[in-house]
Amino acid sequence: MIFMTIDRRELADFLRRSRERVRPQDAGLVAGPRRRTPGLRREEVAHLAGMSADYLIRLEQARGPQPSPQMLAALARALRLSDDERDHLHLLAGHRPPAGRVAGDQVSAGLLHLLDQLPGTPAQVISDLGDVLAQNDMARSLLGGVCTVSEHGRNIVWRWFADPAARDAYPAEEHDHYSRVHVADLRAAVGRRAGDPAATRLVERLRGASEEFAALWELHEVAVRRRSRMRVLHSVIGPVDLDCQVLLAPEGDQRVVLLTPPPGTDTADRLALLRVVGTEQFTPAG
Repeated sequence: MIFMTIDRRELADFLRRSRERVRPQDAGLVAGPRRRTPGLRREEVAHLAGMSADYLIRLEQARGPQPSPQMLAALARALRLSDDERDHLHLLAGHRPPAGRVAGDQVSAGLLHLLDQLPGTPAQVISDLGDVLAQNDMARSLLGGVCTVSEHGRNIVWRWFADPAARDAYPAEEHDHYSRVHVADLRAAVGRRAGDPAATRLVERLRGASEEFAALWELHEVAVRRRSRMRVLHSVIGPVDLDCQVLLAPEGDQRVVLLTPPPGTDTADRLALLRVVGTEQFTPAG
């Protein structure tokens, strides 16, 4: 467990520097002719943030109490901080940053371009909840195309627990392992989203549809899936071993998943054959 503590010296310096960078007119104030220092006065920031000037002075002198997340949010607004600066402010004050913006279901043009530039590598964009948002041709040939399926039908966790056919593409002796991986990764995403309706709805439906999921959910295991080795049983090219590498998009709620050949295997040759065969035959997504 990571214990976060306030860094009073760095917090004081960041508050002073941030205050000096804000022009009065940007904060809706009149600059006036008698300003001796750039930026806002302490009294002005305190007024904008709804706190006493004495409290802000003590923070800027590295001798104040630990600000609450609510107070930090008010300071971030008063100082017109960007999302990155706001997160930095929370970390310096010893608090976890608030949840940032999310990309949702919209995949950026840059990520779509990346998928197209990997014609020989199966690649997907998946949400943190497990929704398949985009695939390249190789991913569709290997895993099946599910991006056009609405609601939970395109969700890999839902399909794993609610559709028995989804497991046919994976060795039976590994099913228990994948079940725990899916649930632990989803648990981490739900924790980050903190009451998000889509996350809550997905978990409720899964608990109602699958006793296995409900039992694993009660274990409260948490593990973000970053990299792994997996085996896919394909109807045309046979079993293939793949290294699964997960790259996070800047917003954090989307992931680029790359499936690459492990060194010393014949997976590259099998994928090359699959690229020739195309999407005429494929196994269900899992």
